[in-house]
Amino acid sequence: MEDSKRKIWTMQCVLLLLIGFCISQLYASDDVKFYDSFDDAFDGRWIVSKKEDYTGVWKHSKSEGHDDYGLLVSEKARKHAIVKKLDEPIDLKDETVVLQYEVRLQNGLECGGAYLKYLRPQDASWTPEGFDNESPYSIMFGPDKCGATNKVHFILKHKNPKSGEFVEHHLKYPPSVPSDKLTHVYTAILKPDNELKILIDGEEKKKANFLSAEDFEPPLIPAKTIPDPDDKKPEDWDERAKIPDPEAKKPDDWDEDAPMEIEDEDAVKPEGWLDDEPEDIDDPEATKPEDWDDEEDGEWEAPKVDNPKCAEAPGCGEWKKPMKRNPAYKGKWHAPLIDNPNYKGIWKPQEIPNPDYFELEKPNFEPIAAIGIEIWTMQDGILFDSVLIASNEKVAETYRASSWKPKFEVEKEKQKEEESTDSEGLKGFQKVVFDYLYKIADLPVLGDHKVKVLELIEKAEKQPNVTIGVLVSIIIVILTLLLKIIFGGKKQPAQTVVETKKPDVAETSNNQGSTEEKEEQNEDDATAAAAAAPRRRNTRLDT
Repeated sequence: MEDSKRKIWTMQCVLLLLIGFCISQLYASDDVKFYDSFDDAFDGRWIVSKKEDYTGVWKHSKSEGHDDYGLLVSEKARKHAIVKKLDEPIDLKDETVVLQYEVRLQNGLECGGAYLKYLRPQDASWTPEGFDNESPYSIMFGPDKCGATNKVHFILKHKNPKSGEFVEHHLKYPPSVPSDKLTHVYTAILKPDNELKILIDGEEKKKANFLSAEDFEPPLIPAKTIPDPDDKKPEDWDERAKIPDPEAKKPDDWDEDAPMEIEDEDAVKPEGWLDDEPEDIDDPEATKPEDWDDEEDGEWEAPKVDNPKCAEAPGCGEWKKPMKRNPAYKGKWHAPLIDNPNYKGIWKPQEIPNPDYFELEKPNFEPIAAIGIEIWTMQDGILFDSVLIASNEKVAETYRASSWKPKFEVEKEKQKEEESTDSEGLKGFQKVVFDYLYKIADLPVLGDHKVKVLELIEKAEKQPNVTIGVLVSIIIVILTLLLKIIFGGKKQPAQTVVETKKPDVAETSNNQGSTEEKEEQNEDDATAAAAAAPRRRNTRLDT
């Protein structure tokens, strides 16, 4: 008796499960408005545009590392266009609508798009073969990246109920495009309460309201008022908050012509200064090359080297008194600012009712009659897959779990392995680099700079992220030393050390220097360099 009851109970459970399964399948099939997994070849279902601008070739291809197929952009630097005309237009009104698809940027995306266009019903004369960028769409959704542009577009083309014109409304502050080469799934959820959600890989990245002026540009609902285009600012309207005090007077002792710096009259030329000795002299050890041709190469002149006599003296050449700050300097006098008694604020035209204003309870979505991909891209390897239109968020979630998630996990794991391998290879490469750097540090040419170079190398070993900066620094040091060896370094004028009866004042004044003196010194340096340049070229020394 108990066995009989148990059998009846088991049969009832099985029957209930079967009924539930059938109902769920029926429910799911009603919620799926369109789906294409691209498991089968797209020929006959998706139509390639025959417009002459669209020369890019589409292929039915496997995703790298998977047996899963998709729709592949196979050529770089080409325009691609392909479209799928739906059996029946899909109404976007009065229910939740989910737009979802997968895309994998197998070669990255430096400049191009990977978005979908959901086309509204076309003219009677339109054919899929004529699909191009002029084919009117209702929604454009998906990644776009080039230069400063890096966004997941959501653009709604909405019909203005007053003018009858279709206007593009762009989602403000859209999410960025993932920068890796993994498969990502993009989801746009349009709710009956005017809410829009953008998901990437099932994670909400943006929430907006179709009727909010904060979320779309331009807003779907125009402003109630607008600035009056015929309103003009009155001539006596004063927008200056502050004005110069008309009663202020320049003080009598204010000298606008006083220079900022003056000669330090207390400075005294240091003892032993060699007025008649030049800072640079002809290299006494230099000889004219045997193959030098005066007619072809010009008159040969010996290269310049530092005057050894200057190294033992306070300085060489004409001595000039250093400059110091002028205590009488005050600069240009300006009257102080006071509050403007006539200030009226920043003028704005008055607001008037906007003749184009209209109220809207819900967006007037156009039906989706076709799905198109119309892009220009500098990269190939863009793979589209699992294009879905549904009326239930749970259905989209199920498709993400069954279609996208397994692929993503495999790709992510492979990416980690590759990064680990690259990291190990980088460590080996870094070891070789540092071995060479330590050898360079032993070069005699570095001289006193050796200690500093060793410190830089040790810092780079401890902080690998600064390795490039260290390499650049060491290269600059070595090049500087080489140039000094080849052309000879120019010693700074020794007159910066001034021995006076007031050493503190003279030294401070001289170290500060003046703008005019520095400019004169720079001009002298430039003149000397220009004069020396041809001689150095003529020398044709072999380094």
